[in-house]
Amino acid sequence: MAPAVPLALLALVALLAPGLGVAFPGCDYPVHLWCSSWEIAVACQAESRCANLSRPAAAPVELSLFYESLCPACRWFLVQELFTTWLLLPEEVLSITLVPYGNAEVGAGPTRCRGRSPRHHRPRSDRLVLQERNVSGKWHFQCQHGPEECLGNMIETCLMHEAKNFSTYFPVIFCLESGSSVTKNLEACLQVYAPQLDGGRIAACVQGDTGAALMHRNAQVTEALDPPHQYVPWIVING
Repeated sequence: MAPAVPLALLALVALLAPGLGVAFPGCDYPVHLWCSSWEIAVACQAESRCANLSRPAAAPVELSLFYESLCPACRWFLVQELFTTWLLLPEEVLSITLVPYGNAEVGAGPTRCRGRSPRHHRPRSDRLVLQERNVSGKWHFQCQHGPEECLGNMIETCLMHEAKNFSTYFPVIFCLESGSSVTKNLEACLQVYAPQLDGGRIAACVQGDTGAALMHRNAQVTEALDPPHQYVPWIVING
């Protein structure tokens, strides 16, 4: 009679012997490959044995902010909440998209831009009434808070276009939105937060066809929201 083999020894051989088929459903890999990737380790239920593997990074949370440059509620949210949150979280965790435009609605409905809420000490949201028109092949914009807001939207849009990198332009936008004037402090904010950027190129974008085309793209992105937004700031998560 053959000597009895302890069950524990059989289990150890099954675990360690290279080339042996594995017993876990969904795991079609030999034992010596169990720790070759995190996905295989999970499939073979071997995570605890693969200490050298790091878990794959989860996709970052994607946050899109639809706003107007002179909307008090938008400025409050961007400066007091979004910027401070961004400072605390790495880009691997939070990815932010800024869309300065508003609501391409013809006609002015009742506004909700009425200063600060006594309870929460924060501005109420705006119901947007911005519209765009194509006149002789050129886009023209009308903003709820007047031409100054249209200019502010354009400056921030062109800033993003020229800077490309979010970590470069977001501090500048924070500076503009937290300062005394969104439209008059660009050079000062660039000197502090992004001296490598050329203010002249941003100004040329604002005054030329590029800025209008970029704003029209913001309009298209805003109008494509599903469900459509009802006020600003409007925040979309993983949308």
